[in-house]
Amino acid sequence: MRRLAAALLFFAMALFSIAAVAAEIDVKSAEITAGEESWLLDAEFGIDLGRRLEEVVSHGVALYFVAEFELTKARWYWMDEHVAGRKQTWRLAYNALTRQYRLSSGPLHQSFGSLEEALRVLSRLRNWAVADKAQLNQGESYNAALRLKLDLTQLPKPFQVSAIGSKDWNITAEVKRWSFVPPSAAEGPAK
Repeated sequence: MRRLAAALLFFAMALFSIAAVAAEIDVKSAEITAGEESWLLDAEFGIDLGRRLEEVVSHGVALYFVAEFELTKARWYWMDEHVAGRKQTWRLAYNALTRQYRLSSGPLHQSFGSLEEALRVLSRLRNWAVADKAQLNQGESYNAALRLKLDLTQLPKPFQVSAIGSKDWNITAEVKRWSFVPPSAAEGPAK
């Protein structure tokens, strides 16, 4: 009897730990560097869709992801000053006819043989212009915030309704915050 109880307890704990692993997107790294005319953001995300969302996209439902970046400057006398902000949207869809995943951003499209390949490309953001050089003062401190999230508002209406209370549709999208000080030309690259 004890063995059966122990086996059931182990099985229940295993099921709970599988259910506890929710879909999530986290920012692994982010860095702002100087370009010729603007400040550029390079970032790497960790994307785990979870089984339910992988199944949904594999059945032809397009998922929309939005990268949001905000740069603010702290003020002691009022709310933080908004300096710059950018958004970029990607559409991830599966085409059953060609058996390929398609990642689109604006007029640009790229096809992949597997979901993992498409997510690998989606997880890397390179040379994204986030602010004009003239917007930032060298040597002053700014607060940067970045996240990548699943945009549920762009899903087909029946999926929006089912996504409202479902844990399967809620991807935890952590916001990465860090301080950024644009260096002078003599100091070298910014971090």
